Amino acid sequence: MKKLLIAAMLFVGIASFAQDMDQKPAREQRERMTAEQRNEKQLQKLTTELNLDASQQAQVKQLLADRSAKAEKFREARQEKKDSNTKPTAEEKAAFKKQMEDEVAANDAKMKSILKADQYTKWKALQEEKKDKMREKMKERKQDKI
Repeated sequence: MKKLLIAAMLFVGIASFAQDMDQKPAREQRERMTAEQRNEKQLQKLTTELNLDASQQAQVKQLLADRSAKAEKFREARQEKKDSNTKPTAEEKAAFKKQMEDEVAANDAKMKSILKADQYTKWKALQEEKKDKMREKMKERKQDKI
């Protein structure tokens, strides 16, 4: 009887573990979108959320394209640094952080000039929601590692 109970518990444990693996696809398994596809998806989302008109859409599309190009340059520079196996110094980290903060501020100023006041406040709220979701995901990942 004990063996049967242990076997049943083991079977249920394995089955539930297998279901967890199916529900969350690994990062590598998810479909990778190109920068243009990501920009288009984000533009569509902003258009529906903020009710952008045609001229605003064009301006936001250009802003997203510029931002993607800059992000790609940062990614490449970082990858080169990683490939050379040199750790960034504290000054380099501080300079990078300052550069990223400047980019965010410049992006914010451009969005403010494109959007109307009510659209801008809604956009800022969406940005905060996005940050909160990222924080939650980071907490979940830390919990999963422990």
